[in-house]
Amino acid sequence: MTTTLNDLVMVHIDEKPAFYARIEDVSPDVKPGWWRVKLLVLTVPLEIYTWILEESQINGALFTMGGTPVRMEKVVSPLAGQLPPDQTPPAPPADEPGAKAKGVKVVPLFERKKET
Repeated sequence: MTTTLNDLVMVHIDEKPAFYARIEDVSPDVKPGWWRVKLLVLTVPLEIYTWILEESQINGALFTMGGTPVRMEKVVSPLAGQLPPDQTPPAPPADEPGAKAKGVKVVPLFERKKET
């Protein structure tokens, strides 16, 4: 599975899930066959890492940093593949602005807060 710009990845360190990141940029490194991969690390606070990797490592191959095994795994949404790629979701009914599909009850946030 090819990993590319804006993909979400889970980074495993020492064979354990460590953090999520989004691939912000991939540009050629000065060393042929290597790439500068800019990651937006989804931690608090947000951080930016730039790693120099081979294409196979971007796509999930194991590599080491300072002797520690590291691997990036592309994250695929559990919703992916539910709709055929050429089909778009139906438009919301006119009487329910913001509804994604027919039969969906829309509860405004302010009304919901009043109930609690």
